[in-house]
Amino acid sequence: MTTVRRDSSDQKVKSDQKVSVHKQTTPTDPPANDPLAPLRDPRYLGLLALAGILGIPISAVAYGFLKLVSTTQEWIFTDLPVTLGFRAQPLWWPVPTLAVAGILVALAIRYLPGTGGASPADGFSAHGAPAPAELPGIAIAALATLCFGAVLGPEAPLIAIGGGLAAYAVRLARRDPPARVSAVLAAAGGFAAISTLLGSPLIAAFLLMEAVGLAGATLELVLLPGLLAAGIGSLIFIGLGSWTGFGTFSLAIPNLPPVGQPNVAEFGWALVIGVAAALIGSAIRLLGLRMRSPVERRLLWATPLVGLIIAGLAIAYAQGSGRDTAEVLFSGQDALGPLIAHGAGYSLGALLLLLVCKGLAYGASLSSFRGGPVFPAMFLGAVGGIAMSHLPGLPLVAGAAMGIGAMSAAMLKLPMTSVLMATLLLLTDGLATMPLVIVAVAVAYVTTVRLTPKPLG
Repeated sequence: MTTVRRDSSDQKVKSDQKVSVHKQTTPTDPPANDPLAPLRDPRYLGLLALAGILGIPISAVAYGFLKLVSTTQEWIFTDLPVTLGFRAQPLWWPVPTLAVAGILVALAIRYLPGTGGASPADGFSAHGAPAPAELPGIAIAALATLCFGAVLGPEAPLIAIGGGLAAYAVRLARRDPPARVSAVLAAAGGFAAISTLLGSPLIAAFLLMEAVGLAGATLELVLLPGLLAAGIGSLIFIGLGSWTGFGTFSLAIPNLPPVGQPNVAEFGWALVIGVAAALIGSAIRLLGLRMRSPVERRLLWATPLVGLIIAGLAIAYAQGSGRDTAEVLFSGQDALGPLIAHGAGYSLGALLLLLVCKGLAYGASLSSFRGGPVFPAMFLGAVGGIAMSHLPGLPLVAGAAMGIGAMSAAMLKLPMTSVLMATLLLLTDGLATMPLVIVAVAVAYVTTVRLTPKPLG
């Protein structure tokens, strides 16, 4: 009996030693006393190389996805009405398109694995790489949302698709990869997928890092592969844009009128804009969360009904302002630049009506459809800032910059990313207004946190 116990003990010691050796030979599982050991491990260079290689096909897939969205939108809202015999898009056209969108999204959520991806009503956060079986449902739900006019953006589905493809590629290359290696490369895939969508790989990197909550050694571990994949992804986007002639689908707003140095009155407006964005953003999020439960209980008919509500809001805006329904529909990514460039041509009444209609459509889309919350928040912030510029002491571009930052902070709860988006996307004007943006973002973020109910328990 004694001999048997001794053998068992010896086997346990050997087993523990094997586990210990395995842990020490995994470059992404560092010793507790040296958290930067993975960065010194030669195999980390292989991880970087793999991240760079994965950035090429994933960014190409993302580019194709965005081109498909753009082409389908143009066909549905421009070409199809003419093909059917109309001179231009009828005012009622969003009604059938958004009803179809609701049907397709509901079917994808109900019958395909993965429920079409994460609900945007929960805000922008990291959900991990989806399983390969979930990718078709995510893509279909996102395409139905984006192509048919719901008020959400492409960034969240692209991150999910990029991360899922990267994780799947790792599993194909190695049957049982370490969990942290898969997580690092999945994050790199997300970086690559949105590398230039926000106008700069740097903004995309900050968006993902702040959303995941990376810090310390983990930040260094994930940051280098992610930035490498994002940089290569940017080159692929630029190359494909030049080669195909389709452009890069990148958000950037050049050729804006210059702004002067901030003054005391503008800092006062930063406080006002920050509080206003927190109140409006909290109301939009609450609307999305309150609507989501009833919609989910009656998914197959409630989601098309929400689509009809969004269409009605777009038609109401067009009737009341004399402008296009497209300003309420879609994410606002393509409309943001023209809005700021031509904001002086909007009356205060039209801007307020746009803020109300698109804000309600945004909240309704959060409850039922699948996409990202970033671009509608930026667009609404710009609308609100331009509306306030009709009052004394606030230049238009400064108001738009503060509005973009403050509303992004209120909706995303990512203050650093919100500052970067508002400043880098406006180029020279953004740098000039950065102090104002920082104040507006800080006020909006703190006020939003104060307005957010504490979690139960």
